[in-house]
Amino acid sequence: MIKISVAIPCKNEVKFITECIEAIYNSEFKEDIVLNVIVVDGMSSDGTRECVKQLMTRFNTLHLVDNEKELTPYAFNLGLNKFEFDYLQIVGARHIISKNYIAECVKALEENSEIWCAGGQIINSFSNEKSEVIAKAMSTSFGMGIGNFRTLTKTGFTDTVTSPMYPKFVFEKLGLFDERLIRNQDDDFNYRVTHSGGKILYIHEISLKYYVRTSLKNLRRQFFQYGYWKVFVNKKHKTVTTIRQLVPLLFVLFLLFAISSLAYLPLFLYFSLPILALYCLLVITFGLRLAKQFDTVGTALLVYPLMHVSYGLGYLQGIIEFLILGKTPSDKQKRLSR
Repeated sequence: MIKISVAIPCKNEVKFITECIEAIYNSEFKEDIVLNVIVVDGMSSDGTRECVKQLMTRFNTLHLVDNEKELTPYAFNLGLNKFEFDYLQIVGARHIISKNYIAECVKALEENSEIWCAGGQIINSFSNEKSEVIAKAMSTSFGMGIGNFRTLTKTGFTDTVTSPMYPKFVFEKLGLFDERLIRNQDDDFNYRVTHSGGKILYIHEISLKYYVRTSLKNLRRQFFQYGYWKVFVNKKHKTVTTIRQLVPLLFVLFLLFAISSLAYLPLFLYFSLPILALYCLLVITFGLRLAKQFDTVGTALLVYPLMHVSYGLGYLQGIIEFLILGKTPSDKQKRLSR
């Protein structure tokens, strides 16, 4: 008998929570499984809680836990402390897992003790034309960086995954999620996994559907927070956890240099302008591939620069606040980018 806890951090996700939970209970298992699904709700006010309570009448191992602090890392820790388990599966409220997701994660972890974490591919989904463009952009190497698990095409080891599964011993060895980290708490934990000798397996044969942000404004805040909190993780571990995270920062620094080089026109014309022109050409080339209709061309041409610049600016602000000024994280950056 295998005990599995599924923790779902959630706040104001009434549009997606039913599909998320139903997908978990539609999972196919080969072994005898005791499955507890815990929705850890950040005091939702949009009807999510009522929806979960209604689903509890259908699924007797579905549970609702209050997350009064309303922040994601607290939800993770509340979920993993609710029941005894052999494996903990984390599923975002906007994540719709495939039927074989949980079973294949368990299989991978049981077959190889060196694997401390497993997860599958993300299939970015959308609810309108604008979010369709965003979904496509977040599935490309130009948007997310070379080596990002979101763009992998075959099973293999990686540095992090979304909707991960962990065996119980990992928490006994490493402790809980860092509750100071409003963003990147999973990146932090997975760095602790690999730094301690564990491996993280990306399984291409399993998948989760992820509903992306529906507006460029929310996408901008999301990527700004990714960059901002990444610096806090780096400061904690006294290292840069991945090299690709530096690329957006370098691009933002180049843009600042390009603006300042206008004061000496030859420097701008011979150095800055060719690089800017190359980047614009790449944005147009890759951006137009995202647009299916004429009225989405504007979004398609904006989405890549928005992702790159927002992440870079967030990273730069993180460097200034955390490394130079020695500040603690801003309350403003604790807001979710819904």
